[in-house]
Amino acid sequence: MSASSPHDNPLEVVLTKELSSSTRLDVVNRQLAEAYPELSPQLKLAAGYVLEHPMDIAFQSIRKSAAAAAVTPSTLVRLAKRMGFDSYELFRDVFQSAVQAGPIELSGRATHLRNLAHTEDPIFLDVGDAAFDNIGKLFTADNQARVRDAARLILDARKVAVVGFRDTFACAYHFAYVGRIAMPDIHLIRGLEGGLLTELDRFDEHDVVVAFGFEPYCAETVKALEVTGANGVRSIVVTDTLRSPLVPGAQLTFTVANATPHFFPSILSAITLIEAILAECVAFGPNQLVDNVADFETRMRRMGAYVEID
Repeated sequence: MSASSPHDNPLEVVLTKELSSSTRLDVVNRQLAEAYPELSPQLKLAAGYVLEHPMDIAFQSIRKSAAAAAVTPSTLVRLAKRMGFDSYELFRDVFQSAVQAGPIELSGRATHLRNLAHTEDPIFLDVGDAAFDNIGKLFTADNQARVRDAARLILDARKVAVVGFRDTFACAYHFAYVGRIAMPDIHLIRGLEGGLLTELDRFDEHDVVVAFGFEPYCAETVKALEVTGANGVRSIVVTDTLRSPLVPGAQLTFTVANATPHFFPSILSAITLIEAILAECVAFGPNQLVDNVADFETRMRRMGAYVEID
């Protein structure tokens, strides 16, 4: 890192403070994601590899990482300097420090189940392996802090718009349905019959939009973020990579693992993340939120919405 003029680079100022290793890596990742659209094709290849292979960047040689990213070592050096580092080694130090406290490893439990199960049909267990691994990657110290930040943004907002189309509509619907029980000003954006822009026009700088999107990214979701961003709406994005077109301009970004043997991306991690964020909102929000939940249940029971069992 350059010590001669730290104020010339905002990233250097942040990284010279006493931050946790995961926070320092998060700062670098955010800078990479923000810069990504403007990078040259070679730097994009390098940045994409760095964002998606932090463990390899931490412990591989620069030549091996460059070969894996299909770029030259000098391209990785240029990327490191683009991020404000004096050398690639200092850039890599951030990754080495952060990966020491990795995610909770749950995939081993699924492997244990596989060893116990005697079957010639591995599909069921393959889905289990992927599910354990995806959830394990979600529960990190870094995400814990980010979940609390997301809850604060939502609690401070006047209204919350929730956006997700096609494969992530289930995520948006779940967030809006469950969240609205405690916080009535959460609104699911459906965009039916060409009404997307009309639905979004009522949100402004006092509001927040929560958007979900995995590759292949829906044009409607990108458009929704462009429209709300132009109106000053703050955004929380849940996506699969920091190279996602939903990331630029977001106040908070969650990248969730969605690998699965199934033909559609898994939404398990996204649904679990939703539950964590909404639970945080109720835990740290005003008492009225708890009252809203109790009132909802009372109304549902009065209307006969639930079937009672003896």
